[in-house]
Amino acid sequence: MKEKISGLSIKLITSVLLLSVLLCAAISYMGYLEFTAVLEDEYNRSAYEIAETAKTYLDPDRLEHYLETGEIDEAYLEIQDRLDALVVSTNSYLIYVTRLSNDYTTSTYIFDAVHPDTGFTRYALGYTAQDMDPAYQEEVARMMTTGERSAVYFYSYTQASGAHTTAAIPVADSSGKIVALLGVEKAMTALENARRTYVWNVMGITVLAVALFLLAYIGFLRREVVSPILTIAGEARRFAEDSVARLDLLEQVRKKDEIGALARAIGKMETDIVQYVENLTAVTAEKERIGAELNVATQIQADMLPRIFPPFPERDEFDIYATMTPAREVGGDFYDFFLVDRDHLAVVIADVSGKGVPAALFMVIAKTLIKNHAQTGMEPGRVFETVNNQLCENNEAGMFVTAFLGILELPTGRFTYVNAGHNPPLAALGGRPYDWLPSKRGFVLAGMENMSYRQQEIVLRPGDRVFLYTDGVTEALNPENALYSETRLQAFFNGAALEGKPLEEQLALLHRDIAGFAAGAEQADDITMLLIQINKTTGRDGHG
Repeated sequence: MKEKISGLSIKLITSVLLLSVLLCAAISYMGYLEFTAVLEDEYNRSAYEIAETAKTYLDPDRLEHYLETGEIDEAYLEIQDRLDALVVSTNSYLIYVTRLSNDYTTSTYIFDAVHPDTGFTRYALGYTAQDMDPAYQEEVARMMTTGERSAVYFYSYTQASGAHTTAAIPVADSSGKIVALLGVEKAMTALENARRTYVWNVMGITVLAVALFLLAYIGFLRREVVSPILTIAGEARRFAEDSVARLDLLEQVRKKDEIGALARAIGKMETDIVQYVENLTAVTAEKERIGAELNVATQIQADMLPRIFPPFPERDEFDIYATMTPAREVGGDFYDFFLVDRDHLAVVIADVSGKGVPAALFMVIAKTLIKNHAQTGMEPGRVFETVNNQLCENNEAGMFVTAFLGILELPTGRFTYVNAGHNPPLAALGGRPYDWLPSKRGFVLAGMENMSYRQQEIVLRPGDRVFLYTDGVTEALNPENALYSETRLQAFFNGAALEGKPLEEQLALLHRDIAGFAAGAEQADDITMLLIQINKTTGRDGHG
């Protein structure tokens, strides 16, 4: 319950409370101003009516005479009595008649009627006082000059008489000359009391109305807004903790507004997340299984390639080293070398079309077939013709292989080779720089049945080297999509200080050069290399 009160509810209630207070304050203030204006106008109107009545009691032509002579005759006393009676009957403070000085600051009293309850002392005939309020001095001057009644309220407040309004009118003699000012001061105590009562009543009613509204609003708010939102928030928090959807809680929010739409959206989201997690778990498990199988396949593929160097430690006629770096877990490239017999060494490098598992499976078949037929003593061209026809059988996937096969006769250095659509090897012959080994490219293996492959032959001397590779070397890309290229490959072998370095170190330097060129770009194809160096020949003819 504390969470509900201190959370969303308190924010909404506070905002409504502030709005209610501001609205009520504005309404009360406007009502107060209007109420005050009406009462003040009524008081002032009443005072002016009294002043007009009192004016009828006067004899304006004798006012100057009373001031000049100080005579108080029966007519004067009669007027004074009537003014006194009018003060009492109208419940006014004062009714007075004065002559003003030229600067309108000093009053000389002619008549002064005082209500007995005020405790004020009556000013005698001829009494002079500087009692003009400076705030009204300019308006009094205008009124005494034009003879018109003032258009503004003469409102004052004194400690002695409290709030009061003054009605002032000019008095003219029979010739039209303004000879005096008649004033009526009427207490505004009732106005003050009425305004005070109004303020307290408005405040009381406002507080009561706001309290009743808040009670009703809080109930409405908790039922229609807070409770559904807390239900949605609680369900979202619970789902975040245990990830098990409970739509029964959200179905309790049956509203058709935005809150109901939110509840339905949260429910759908929970269902979708649960389904997604289940699917993701299944996919992850399957991916892990496939990954494990690919790891095994990678290991199997790696084990199929010769990886122990030197492979024939008892043979010193040659050195050989090879590497294969797949672009994926498994690749379609392969290399192989094996002794056909005591005097003949076969070297193979090939590239299967495509990537991944299909290429790896086709690679196993191609490698096995080539090795099996080569070990029977067939010439390289005949090996490829036989393997080509076998690979074409049931090749519905349309895969093919580019391959190079060479058979080296160790005693004589005679190297017989055949190229089935593969990259031309580089060879360093007779102490000269590396150059492309002449090789006519035949058609790829598994591309078409009954193809003929023309084999070629050269003689390798001690110190000669032959480098075989796949297109993953020359077609390596950098971030600008430029190719490593055959030109760069040839330049590397002829420019690097490779003489006397082990074959393994030479290929490692080439790998490093390719990686530097790629500059972090993703490897797009398998990279396979094989380097063979002739150490010696006996000169005798080879035999099986």
